[in-house]
Amino acid sequence: MFRRLTYALLLPMLLCQCSQLQSDCAALAEREAQIAAEPKGDYYIGRRYHIPYTRFWGYLRKPGESWRTAKLVMMDESVVHTPDRGPEPPLKNAVYGTDQNAEYIIRGSYTGREAYDSATDKPYPLFRATSYELRSRKPGFLFKPSEKYSEEFVTLMPEIMPTPEVCAEALKKQ
Repeated sequence: MFRRLTYALLLPMLLCQCSQLQSDCAALAEREAQIAAEPKGDYYIGRRYHIPYTRFWGYLRKPGESWRTAKLVMMDESVVHTPDRGPEPPLKNAVYGTDQNAEYIIRGSYTGREAYDSATDKPYPLFRATSYELRSRKPGFLFKPSEKYSEEFVTLMPEIMPTPEVCAEALKKQ
């Protein structure tokens, strides 16, 4: 009896997770196709990822490359300030981090150095931007549609994306 009850309770959860995985994988496949069609060039696609009290800027990837290859970076603002640079919390007129999840076309280069973020206790690659161009204020999900954003700690990272092999299996079951 207990075993049947356990199965009855677990089955809907497993089906739901499978359905979510299939949905994520279908959306990822569509977006990967769009990314593959991006014009190549000497620029980066940047996605702003802000968590209060952290100093990293967000993720960068080369055009045509998946978000799987994206790097979480710190910005060197010696040439140009980040788009939302201004007073930071707790000041009343704070504007830092207001462009959360916005997507940019960014020109510049990696400096070859790292910068330490004390809030996450990690070093990040340092990128020196020379220009920012807003690409989209609402570009949608970053790594997968079912991702969960938290202001408490880094929850969005390439590792949360299901692998291409997992997606291939999940999409076969549709």
